[in-house]
Amino acid sequence: MVQKIMRHSLGTVIFLALVGLSPAQSARTAEALPIEGFEGKFNIAKIKTQDAKVALVKGAKSTALRIDLGHKNAWPGITIAAPRGKWDLSKWSAIAIDVRNLGRNEMTLCCRVDNPGADGRKNCNTFTITLAPGKSGTLGGSFTRRDGPGVKLVGMRGYPPAAGASIPQAIDLRNVTQMLIFSPKPKADHSVLIDNITATGSYTAPKSPAKFLPMIDEFGQYMHRDWPGKTHSLKDFALSAAAEAKDLAARPGPKKWNAYGGYAAGPQLKATGYFHTAKHAGKWWLVDPKGRLFWSHGIDCVHARAATPISDREHYFRNLPHAKSMFTKFYGRGSWAPHGYYKTRSPYRTYDFAGANLRRKYGDKWNEEFAAKTHARLRSWGMNTIANWSDSKIYLMRKTPYVGTIHLNTRKIEGSKGYWGKFHDVFDPGFARAIAKRMAREKDKSAGDPMCIGYFVDNELAWGSDVSLALAALSSGPDQPAKKAFIADLKTKYSTIAKLNAAWATKHKSWEALLTSRAAPDKTKARADLAAFYTRTAETYFRTVRDEVKKVAPKQLYLGCRFAWVNDLAARAAAKYCDVVCYNRYKYSVEDLRLPADIDKPIVIGEFHFGALDRGMFHTGLRKARNQKHRGELYAAYVRGALRNPLIVGTHWFQYKDQATTGRGDGENYQIGFVDICDRPYGETIEASRSVGYEMYEYRLKTAPGAK
Repeated sequence: MVQKIMRHSLGTVIFLALVGLSPAQSARTAEALPIEGFEGKFNIAKIKTQDAKVALVKGAKSTALRIDLGHKNAWPGITIAAPRGKWDLSKWSAIAIDVRNLGRNEMTLCCRVDNPGADGRKNCNTFTITLAPGKSGTLGGSFTRRDGPGVKLVGMRGYPPAAGASIPQAIDLRNVTQMLIFSPKPKADHSVLIDNITATGSYTAPKSPAKFLPMIDEFGQYMHRDWPGKTHSLKDFALSAAAEAKDLAARPGPKKWNAYGGYAAGPQLKATGYFHTAKHAGKWWLVDPKGRLFWSHGIDCVHARAATPISDREHYFRNLPHAKSMFTKFYGRGSWAPHGYYKTRSPYRTYDFAGANLRRKYGDKWNEEFAAKTHARLRSWGMNTIANWSDSKIYLMRKTPYVGTIHLNTRKIEGSKGYWGKFHDVFDPGFARAIAKRMAREKDKSAGDPMCIGYFVDNELAWGSDVSLALAALSSGPDQPAKKAFIADLKTKYSTIAKLNAAWATKHKSWEALLTSRAAPDKTKARADLAAFYTRTAETYFRTVRDEVKKVAPKQLYLGCRFAWVNDLAARAAAKYCDVVCYNRYKYSVEDLRLPADIDKPIVIGEFHFGALDRGMFHTGLRKARNQKHRGELYAAYVRGALRNPLIVGTHWFQYKDQATTGRGDGENYQIGFVDICDRPYGETIEASRSVGYEMYEYRLKTAPGAK
């Protein structure tokens, strides 16, 4: 056992004792708790492996651990047990591990910190990082802890430290028994180097329950913490507005853009009066109505709203407005809650702190002032697109190009399932009618408007595996149109039920018996037929949507369904019928994103984001940043990687403002805005957006795929 004590002037951390520190790395520590190190008499056999191999790598000043991960196991990795049964990390607020991807593929690495009884969901904290080949980063984040006043909080994805035992994954940091480092469900082998496993940031226990609640101030902010840019008084709204006005006046936007945000200084292509796609210099582009190159640099959810449920939680909030207040108009009722605490508690009361703060900032005509400010902001920030989920009153001012958002209310395939709901039954005649009815609402609005780039129809559908929708149809009732269509296909192919039974190894007595059965066939034996019907379903979906969209808006683009979970059959079908294929891609890079079989078709990124916990919020969102500076760096790297990708024609950030501190209906409370709940811009992210946006056309034109 090697025991070292290190001191440094930058603060105090616990050295978790598995690796040595170089002088540069020791800047993270002032004091190290001697536990166990890789150097000296360290016994590598103490590390438990699962589909992994480990080796010590000696450097000039420290020894690190190399982990070679397989992909036969769903969770290949290692387990490091506390050498004396437990680590006591109760004085510290976060964990940080230096990691480097040694392989040739992007990889995701997780660290799980366990209490006794950990199962991946309860009694453990899990941290994640995704790394491009050859890249280094810091794996870790803030602990979700069980100590504190024990306040029970509900309705949120992320919680303040005082939430304590009310969160299933909260841990007792006095009794950390082991750490797991693993890759979740990898599709290829990976190699990673880990170094400097440290606990960082001193921790002060929060107030007692009686003093902790309320925890949200009248502006919608967390009360028990301060941070740069926090709004403390009404005067701060005016000061913020004045400072931003000077900033926007000084930097009104890129000088080489035309009114659409296209590249006025660039090559002249065919002008059609509407947005269209074209390939130029080996890369896909959008082309604006004037025939200029256009790359869609945009932002989702451009609207004023950020309501949060208050039912069962009124005591969380300080000074909610009384009945005769000018702010009572920001009370409301909500019903959308597909997940979380409010799923079974709809309808629920809400309060919209974001809207109330805009009223405080801009006065009686806050809606008009906010809309005008938003267009000026986007241009100044180097953005040229109002993206999905946005307010039509803002985008129909027709000062910034925009996309339309189309959602459908249709009959679903009963046997299907997905995170956001069941899949459309595209064989039901009502499916096409639903699209036509919805698109009719766009006549004389977005349809035929040169500022309208095109339409997203649906969002993050449950595409499942390449046989899932066929199996869903078979497991549905006998009146399901999709099931009838599938059986009709089988009748055409096999003619008799006996021939089908022979092929599938089933024992259906008749076609009628198959219609009433809900049993699933053997996926291996029936795979060809299942995949064929899956393809037919996917192609019917995209063809029907395209046809109905183009009937109403023939000049606008069909931008796809915003894939989150997708397989190759669905992606191929989209590429066949969509003008542009859309992916919501929560990764650290999309530079290498391609369509299956190298299909050459333009792609737009419909959603991505990064968040950090240094400005009073409780959840980072789907991809973490260490702080606001790092968030800006991640933003710039992501968009530049997309600019280098010859298929990608735009990136749309999710979303314009932070979600409510206490969450929306499904509990999401992510720090993912370009502005906070008080409409104060995040300078680091905005500067990153400008650094990319102002020179994005020159960068894309001069940069070859794969270059940096």
